[in-house]
Amino acid sequence: MSTPTTPVYVYELPVRLWHSVNALAIVVLAVSGYLIASPLASPSGEASEHFLMGYIRFAHFAAGYVLAIGIAGRAYWAYAGNEHARQIFLPPLLKAHFWDGVWCEIRWYCFLEKQPRHYVGHNPLAILAMHFAFVWGALFMIVTGFALYGEGEGQGSWQYALFSSWLLPLFGDSQTVHTWHHLVMWLIVCFVVIHVYVAVREEKLSGQSMLSTIVTGWRVFKDDKPIDDAH
Repeated sequence: MSTPTTPVYVYELPVRLWHSVNALAIVVLAVSGYLIASPLASPSGEASEHFLMGYIRFAHFAAGYVLAIGIAGRAYWAYAGNEHARQIFLPPLLKAHFWDGVWCEIRWYCFLEKQPRHYVGHNPLAILAMHFAFVWGALFMIVTGFALYGEGEGQGSWQYALFSSWLLPLFGDSQTVHTWHHLVMWLIVCFVVIHVYVAVREEKLSGQSMLSTIVTGWRVFKDDKPIDDAH
């Protein structure tokens, strides 16, 4: 344990930029994906004068590429960046102290703990949630998304060769892939809602900065309680 005295630099610029771009991409993907699954009513007039669903599909595909490229860049920075950059990719699942921290955070979020523990980076529960709900969820969405995209591009496309050719038979048919793609998107939407709520709650109650940290990169502690950084 260490005692906070000055602000600590946690999130490097590439991580902060990725966080903003990734958040925007997820919003576009969620909205456009919902509209693709539940299309708007057809506008009146000649079909040649309208391209509404085409624009929505283009926004979805473009945001999907942004998400995929962003995840690849973020995975690289987990290797090239500081220790906090790799936390959500490599959670210390075999460490007892990590799971003790997870349990402590669960109690804190359930209002069963009077005070939370302080962490320089993500707390253990956040690491666990981001790893399984976001990292693996995003990877699933990227792979299934490219598989569905490759089906439309045809057998001569690289998307079909790398994704559709094996994933569609694995799931049985493209409709099943569509269904799982849609369901996991709702999982990610729920994760985002909880993520925002927890960030605001921690900013107000935990005694350390949260929202400003992802903007500036600096963690500011508002009291002199010790930091538990043994995870």
